[in-house]
Amino acid sequence: MKQRNFGPWYALPQGLWLSLFFAAPLGIIVVYSFLRKGLYGGVVPVFSLAAWHSLGSPILLSVAFKTLLVSVAATAITILIALPAGYSIARSKNQTLRLFLIIVPFWTNFLIRVYAWISILGTEGFLNDALRFLGLVDSPLQFLYTQTTVTLVLVYMYLPYAILPLFSTIDKFDFTLLEAARDLGASRLGAIVRILLPNIRGGIVTALLFTFIPIFGAYAVPLLVGGKDSYMLGNIIADQVTKTRNWPLASSISMAVSLLAAMGSLAFAWTSGRTASRSVADGNEDQGLPATQPVGISAFEKASP
Repeated sequence: MKQRNFGPWYALPQGLWLSLFFAAPLGIIVVYSFLRKGLYGGVVPVFSLAAWHSLGSPILLSVAFKTLLVSVAATAITILIALPAGYSIARSKNQTLRLFLIIVPFWTNFLIRVYAWISILGTEGFLNDALRFLGLVDSPLQFLYTQTTVTLVLVYMYLPYAILPLFSTIDKFDFTLLEAARDLGASRLGAIVRILLPNIRGGIVTALLFTFIPIFGAYAVPLLVGGKDSYMLGNIIADQVTKTRNWPLASSISMAVSLLAAMGSLAFAWTSGRTASRSVADGNEDQGLPATQPVGISAFEKASP
């Protein structure tokens, strides 16, 4: 007797959820981006490309460039901090405690954490009070409302999103490979660069995607701790929706950001996958070994006397 396949029924709730709360809103944004702006806000059901033509304005391009710079800088700093942090947690005997300390900030509201930084970096904040108490400054310094402050707070906000996937990947890594590389003449840094990093590439890619994409669309952090020079695309979108009420332009900017983020993510993942496959193939050709040979070991074996 042929058994019935209940797989589609099991997937039905998830499919409905994604359709209602992801596909439908995205479809509305796509449609709005090709409509004409209403006289008092909203949209008029008339096809128009005016919103897409506005994407080439110098002001919008300048904000997009600044957004890209801040996003790249914040993501790079986040990954540079998350890599040693994830490695330290993976090698620690107190993984549960350290992971708990990483997750604790998630228990606090996002805005409360931002306002905590305002109370630290403000002119009457903790940092200025400490500097005046130590006699290092006479008048308060201006730490807030700069691109540096925006980058700092963004790194703090999204650091756990980079540490957790990196820790998950590093924790599964066979650390005896590092010892073997050291025995074959590699330095500690060389073993990490040529053995560890290629084998945790998947975690690095995930951490990059989990940090760069939300940072690129950040809204609250630039609004609260950044000045006019720190305006990002997320703030432009919010202003077009709430102040100017130009919904087609807001939709077109949102679609452009989403398309660029999706294309960048796919390109980065595809490039990383090809690089990993090529590294494995090159290592296997050196030793004539099957595809299960770990990445990077053959290079040290070839160089060893």
